[in-house]
Amino acid sequence: MTTQFTRRLDRAVRIEWPTMALIAGCYLIWFGAGFVLWHSLPITALVILTLVVALQSSLMHEASHGHPTRNALFNELLVGLPVGLVWPYRRFKSIHLRHHADERLTDPFDDPESYYKALWQYQAMPGWLQQLLVINNTMVGRFFLGPLLSNAGFVAGDLKLLAAGDRAIWRAWLHHAAGLGFVIPILVFVFEMPFWAYLVPVYFGQSIISIRTYAEHRWSERPDGRTLIVEHTPLALLFLNNNLHYVHHKLPTAPWYALPKLFRERRDEWLKANDGYYYANYLALVRDFAFRPKQTVAHPVLRREAEPGRAFRPRVRTQNIHGLGTAPAPAKRSDD
Repeated sequence: MTTQFTRRLDRAVRIEWPTMALIAGCYLIWFGAGFVLWHSLPITALVILTLVVALQSSLMHEASHGHPTRNALFNELLVGLPVGLVWPYRRFKSIHLRHHADERLTDPFDDPESYYKALWQYQAMPGWLQQLLVINNTMVGRFFLGPLLSNAGFVAGDLKLLAAGDRAIWRAWLHHAAGLGFVIPILVFVFEMPFWAYLVPVYFGQSIISIRTYAEHRWSERPDGRTLIVEHTPLALLFLNNNLHYVHHKLPTAPWYALPKLFRERRDEWLKANDGYYYANYLALVRDFAFRPKQTVAHPVLRREAEPGRAFRPRVRTQNIHGLGTAPAPAKRSDD
């Protein structure tokens, strides 16, 4: 099913105009909210900018999977303007595509988007950090603390990699700096918005995305049982239909606007294939997990013990975007 769909799509569509229109609209609304609304309706402007930051994050995700054109550099130019300030597009893309190895989903080391920790890693943490991560596993905690922990872990990890001289990461951050050199003067001199004020939509835009990512994956013996489907949400456009996350993982090259139809056509098959990991809407998740952790911090099965006879040294591929720094994965044995 996946291969046939991809081939048909590639033959029929070279430029995905709905996505192109959404990208243009995203940046126009961003500019309008800052330039037109900030001085007369500042609260309204901040709310709109928060939604724009969330949407642009989803557009970065869409572009990382080869949309809206078949030219990766052009896609980067379309979505690489860093209105969310923190994430270089190339770093997001490289981390996210590693996450799509479904057989390794939720692995604390091999899945860079996993919220799980290795048991021995968790036990070595100070008590205050353990408790902070427990709170972060509630939905309210993820909304208010998640961006702080994610950004701190990502930036701290990349600073180490930059200090180690990783050229690809240097290039990603230099591209990002060039984009910031365009965005920040607009904020300060065109919008005439204090930089601290803009940090509010930057932070809560990520919080909105955390609603989607909060329960996207769980541990299951079957890889297909690890990915969630949330059928209904008014936030579907902001999420570019990634609430149908299992469908996205099985058809990662399908554009966002095709996902609802693909799900409806085989609804029962999708729900059977992912072992019924399903919520009707995000309110149901809030009811279940607003103040109760959805899962343990330590992975229930994987990485329960440190591997003996190996040196623990961070690898680039194991950087975790939801912790405080890189995940210290085992280095190769000296006799490998």
